[in-house]
Amino acid sequence: MDSKSSTKLKTDQGEGASLSAFDYQPRTRIVFGGGTLSRLGELAVEQGAKHVLLVTDKGLAEAGHEARGVASLEQAGVEITIFDDVHANPTTEDVERGLAVARQQPIDLIVGLGGGSSMDCAKGINFLLTNGGKMEDYWGVGKASKPMLPLIAVPTTAGTGSEAQSFAVIAHPETHMKMACGDKKAACRVAILDPELTLTMPRSVTHVTGIDALSHALETYVTKPRNEISRLFSRRAWSLLAHSFPQVLNTPDDLTARGNMQLGAHFAGAAIENSMLGATHALANPLSAHFGLTHGVAIGIMLPHVIRFNAELVGEHYSQLASDIGLCDPHDPAGPGLLAEHIQSLVSLAGAPTTLTECEVDTGLFDQLAEEASRQWTGNFNPRPVDQSSLRELYECAY
Repeated sequence: MDSKSSTKLKTDQGEGASLSAFDYQPRTRIVFGGGTLSRLGELAVEQGAKHVLLVTDKGLAEAGHEARGVASLEQAGVEITIFDDVHANPTTEDVERGLAVARQQPIDLIVGLGGGSSMDCAKGINFLLTNGGKMEDYWGVGKASKPMLPLIAVPTTAGTGSEAQSFAVIAHPETHMKMACGDKKAACRVAILDPELTLTMPRSVTHVTGIDALSHALETYVTKPRNEISRLFSRRAWSLLAHSFPQVLNTPDDLTARGNMQLGAHFAGAAIENSMLGATHALANPLSAHFGLTHGVAIGIMLPHVIRFNAELVGEHYSQLASDIGLCDPHDPAGPGLLAEHIQSLVSLAGAPTTLTECEVDTGLFDQLAEEASRQWTGNFNPRPVDQSSLRELYECAY
């Protein structure tokens, strides 16, 4: 963080302000830089690997990333079993298929290569391979009783920050509702952040993953469990992401901007690990489940309305973030509204919908959507309490 931002933090907290208590336990080594995928084999051997399960998707093979990862592992003398049948928003069925492949070999390390789906699926396989049972058994926090295999995450998008989190987000195959299965033993031992891998992302993927990362930075900065560590991650993530998102949309081969996006997404993921998420994600998940909206699209529609809703309690925090990108002064009461408008402008810049009307969402399902959103775990951490009624109003605002 630059000196200007550090000064702002001191001003925001106040010289005599009481700092919130926290318990920060980083478990993931971060290896960042262009070309660092070539170190995968070296880092796997350092973890004692002899036979690796590589979890990825077929699109990564077409982009050539899988071959580069395999070459690095082979050069290090590591045997490899590949599971590349991961789908977007992985379900328990994806995990079960991967588990069946893993059980055929003496796997001693798992590599998740891809977007959040590959990394979440890799974590899910790790849960079941080491602790048995089914994914539903681990819904919640801290339910794995046995040690888990070391995991190396190699994100090829700049969005979820899954490599910084100890949660596997796995969907039910029929309802498509997501289960957050968390355990500190599931945290990645190493995260390789190679911005060169993100150069092959189509504009549509750059957009939806980037909006997701931006939402992580904004939500974690104001959630109830926020603390000094999470806010440092959130604020630095916001600065990196907000400045670089338009650049990667307009100049997709800008490696510096791609690196800023990937590191920003990672910092935002680390903030989630320390302070969780809020109402935006609670609202987005039912939209994805019922109408097939891509997660980032649903997030982009709902986030500005949640910012305005939360401003009643955390408006000054939003003004700080708006000030960081030059929208207003740090204590300007208009900050939350300007921030919400800026997010909508970024979504529009990406050519994505900004209303539920554009997505042909059925208003007759608003009661059901609101009820399902009220049962989403992340809503519990929103700074302003939400219930079925307020969540329905937010859907109406977005329509």
